[in-house]
Amino acid sequence: MTFAVIKTGGKQYKVAANDVLKIEKLDAEAGTIVTFDQVLMVDGEVGAPLIEGALVAAELLETRKQKTVIIFKKNRRHNYRRRNGHRQLLSTVRITEILTGGAKPTIKAVGVVAKTESVTEAKPAKKAAAPKAAPKADKAEAATETKAPAAKKVAAKPAADFTDDIKLIGGVGPALEKKLHAAGVTSLVQIAAWKKADIAKFDEELDLRGRAERDEWVAQAKDLVAGKPPRAKVDQDAAAEDKTK
Repeated sequence: MTFAVIKTGGKQYKVAANDVLKIEKLDAEAGTIVTFDQVLMVDGEVGAPLIEGALVAAELLETRKQKTVIIFKKNRRHNYRRRNGHRQLLSTVRITEILTGGAKPTIKAVGVVAKTESVTEAKPAKKAAAPKAAPKADKAEAATETKAPAAKKVAAKPAADFTDDIKLIGGVGPALEKKLHAAGVTSLVQIAAWKKADIAKFDEELDLRGRAERDEWVAQAKDLVAGKPPRAKVDQDAAAEDKTK
């Protein structure tokens, strides 16, 4: 027999021996022989509607879910959107025989043996690959250990007799002091450690309008922490000397 037309799952399929096709889910286990008795045509013979005594045998290879199909519905100007997914269960079969005259299947399933062998060979490979991840963790720990001491050198030691008052910075009055305290900035040491990103952050949060960078708050804070006098006092002393001259 060269070909036959069978009906299963509400659909018709033209099949021949050794053909592999996906059909609607069958209630059978993988590796068993299934039969289709709804045979509509065998070679040139057409049934009315079925051919009596005709049978198509196939080996059930597997039953699995297919790729997800997205169903999206939308109604314009009604704020209606619905998104769903569907995975259809299909069975994969291999046609083994096309029989007529009431004959029964004679070929047994052979595909399951090769499938189980491939599964058993794949398991040891996964277990052996797991220990290789350990050296990477050691390298990461070593890198963090080498980088840790470098971070401690950033902060400079403040002078023992400096006054930690952020109002000593030129341009910072009581109003700005309240804003800085509300943002968590309460010390000259904090301002001295600011980077460009910190200056931009507080400039945006507190609406400083570039005052911190324009008045060199970081440089002033570093000088005050180092024990130098405030710039305002230095400017006053310089103005007094100019008057005396």
